[in-house]
Amino acid sequence: MQCVLRADQALVDGHLRPASVGVSGGRIEFIGPVDADCSAAEEIRIPDSAVLLPGFVDTHVHINDPGTDWEGFDTATAAAAAAGTTTLVDMPLDCDPVTTSVAALTVKKAAAEDNCHVDMGYWGGVVPGNLDQLAPLQRAGVRGFKCFLADSGNPQFPRLTPAQFRDAMARVAELGSVMLVHAESHRVIGAGPAPSGRRYRSFLASRPDAAEADAVALVIDTARETGARAHVVHVASAAVLSRLAAAKRAGIAVTAETCPHYLTFTAEAVPDGGTEFACCPPIRDGANREMLWSALHDGTLDLVVSDHSPCAPQLKAGGDFGRAFGGISSLQLSPRVVWTQAAARGFGLADLSRWMSERPAALAGYSDRGRIAVGMRADLCSFDPDVEETVSAATLRHRHPVSPYDGVRLRGSVLQTWVAGRPALARIGESV
Repeated sequence: MQCVLRADQALVDGHLRPASVGVSGGRIEFIGPVDADCSAAEEIRIPDSAVLLPGFVDTHVHINDPGTDWEGFDTATAAAAAAGTTTLVDMPLDCDPVTTSVAALTVKKAAAEDNCHVDMGYWGGVVPGNLDQLAPLQRAGVRGFKCFLADSGNPQFPRLTPAQFRDAMARVAELGSVMLVHAESHRVIGAGPAPSGRRYRSFLASRPDAAEADAVALVIDTARETGARAHVVHVASAAVLSRLAAAKRAGIAVTAETCPHYLTFTAEAVPDGGTEFACCPPIRDGANREMLWSALHDGTLDLVVSDHSPCAPQLKAGGDFGRAFGGISSLQLSPRVVWTQAAARGFGLADLSRWMSERPAALAGYSDRGRIAVGMRADLCSFDPDVEETVSAATLRHRHPVSPYDGVRLRGSVLQTWVAGRPALARIGESV
């Protein structure tokens, strides 16, 4: 064996138990009792306070490389490794060129080459006029496709009209792939007030619950008509939950995610001028947050991903919600943010791993990761669930120290991360 990891607590088959995990050739070759006789070149003892978990899988990350100074593959993947995240799937829009063709995907892969501390995957973009690119993108290795039903904020990545969306879903069905949808309604947002000034209430009013509800209804109807798999990204509004639950009961191929910020923050607590909290769709009220947690519990929401969407500090516009870039920087913190809130509500590490490892891996078609089992990639992390630390945004490995989590007390600490059986960083050290 390349190495054997011995842990008093390891998450195997959905349960915590003592185990030894033998690794060879980057894969798990053996699982046995903690004291099993397993000869290996290296023996690693997981600290008594820690749990051996599958590496987290984050399928909603904006690395924005190449073409911007907002984030990069080196900094993003180092932050991921420090979070215990072993696989990222990058979104196609906040880079130059946008990933809507094989040529653009090739440029992005070149930017990533030799600059990544964890494994990388990519979504392909769907915009008006590029349906002929979807099959070539699939052959080139994208995990699926992403589109917008409202303005993306990037003129190089336009939204789809309802008719264009139906055509794109039909093509995705032909390919046997999945369409990730930013489900906010252009019609509803366009008919409402524009945000302005420092008041968070203005920003919230500009993207009401109805914008999500209208768009999710379109997604479900189109998935039913075309037979395509649809995945609703970053659900923020509880107003869509009953529709999603009914669609699942009806056998429509639709899944949905939410994000740590929607499970943590509330609109009531966002300060005026707090544009580090600005994101699309917006953070809503406390009662809405608790309904999202209930939807995770009952399976209406399938998974949790970061939607790490960083930008240069000046793009937060000095607190003006009418001009600020909408995105939250959280890649290094996401598993601990969710664990902090989940543990307070009585959930366990098996729930955390299901939401943030197993199900994201399944969404992106990774059958070889997300669980600790023989034959799987040895993507693992050592996680101390009881340590408490206060976040200092200036010490995070993201390129820019802008985060609404600055000063927030979090539970949990990542001690080490292994990608295909090898340490992702020589020493993670302080993980806040």
